Parts: sequence; C-alpha cells; structure tokens
Amino acid sequence: MDGPLSQFLKLGYSTEMLLSIFVGMGFGFALERAGFGRSDNLAAIFYGRDFRVLRVMFTAIVTAMLGLYFLDLFRVLPISSIGLLDTYLWAQLVGGLLFGVGFIVGGWCPGTSIVGVVSGKVDAALFVGGLVVGSTLFTLGFESFQGLQNAGARGRVLLHDLFRVPSGVAVFGVTLFAVGAFWAVGRIQEAVVRRYGPMPTLAQEDGGARAPASGPAVPAAEGGRLS
Repeated sequence: MDGPLSQFLKLGYSTEMLLSIFVGMGFGFALERAGFGRSDNLAAIFYGRDFRVLRVMFTAIVTAMLGLYFLDLFRVLPISSIGLLDTYLWAQLVGGLLFGVGFIVGGWCPGTSIVGVVSGKVDAALFVGGLVVGSTLFTLGFESFQGLQNAGARGRVLLHDLFRVPSGVAVFGVTLFAVGAFWAVGRIQEAVVRRYGPMPTLAQEDGGARAPASGPAVPAAEGGRLS
C-alpha cells in the first residue's frame, strides 16, 4: 500500500524508498537531540519528573491530525484515500498493556531503542534483542495467537464516527485535551521535582554527585554558622 505522499506526488518506488531513508535519519537525529536516546529520560515520565515523551507524542498526534483534517477539508488528500489499520479492540488493549510494561521495565520503546543502539547504548541493544525474540516467537506461534489477534474486530473506526460527532468537533476536542494535558503534566512535574528533586544525571549514577577535583573543602554549617 502506497503512502499518502507518494500517492499525491506520484512518486516511484525507488524515490519513495530513498526519501524514507533520509526521513528516518532525520527523525532519529531529532529524537537523539531531544533526549530520547537515553532510557532515563524516557522512563522519567513514569516517575512524574519529566513528561517530554507525552509532550512530543501529543504534539505529533495533534500536528498530524490537523494536517490531515485540513488536507481532507480542502480535498487535497481525502482521508478515504489513506490506508488506516482496522481496529481490533481487545487485541490492541492487550498489546498496549504489554507495550507499557515493556516500556517501564526496559525504559525504551521500539523507535527510541533503535536510536539508542545507534548512540551506542548497551541496554538499548538488549531491548532490540528482546523485540527480535518476541517477534520471532509470535511468528512461530501465530496460529496460537490468531484468536487474540482478531479479538474485538471493528473494522476501520475513526474517532468522530465512534462518538457520532462531526470530524471538526472531534479534532477540536482532541486539541483541547492535548492542551489540557500539557498544562496538567506541567503542574505535576513541578510538584514532583519540588518534593523529590530532578532525575539524577549521568555524573550521579555512581551513587552520588562527585566532589570537586580541587579546591578547599567547605566546612559544614551548624546552627546557621560555619563551624
């Protein structure tokens, strides 16, 4: 199935694959520069100390949603021409739960783990190895998992169809929810960091902040006065 860009621009297969490589490299570079090449930055969301994952994901969702909405509104790229995965409610709920547990335990998601491997992270390489093993086991045992894979099949379902509202109302609702989520996690992060402090840095991973290499020791304070 061709992607929307290749449909609209009528790109050839070779051109599409070449563009995919450059887009992937740019995407990986952006993830690394945003701090997504470190598992502690990613796992920090579960401790309430850093919500960059939520902010980036919601920003990507809202940006893509608004772009598709206006492209469809102006008949540049009808949504009906875009290949969307069917909804399998129970299969996707179970898959999302497994994904979340893996994210918490491993500190990576599939995309960021590749960035971590390219950045030389050993834990990311182990995580990717787990992905390969899990995918292989699923493939070998496909007949056993087929019932779960098709559980809750509902076909192609869009959010505005599900809630029986105009598409514009759904778009506005998701955008409003994202803005509210940004505000809420900002308050949560401030409260957590104020109470427990920021996430430890790499220099503190050996058990605590390192003392200065040189210079006189600072005497301890007692009763508000130097002793």
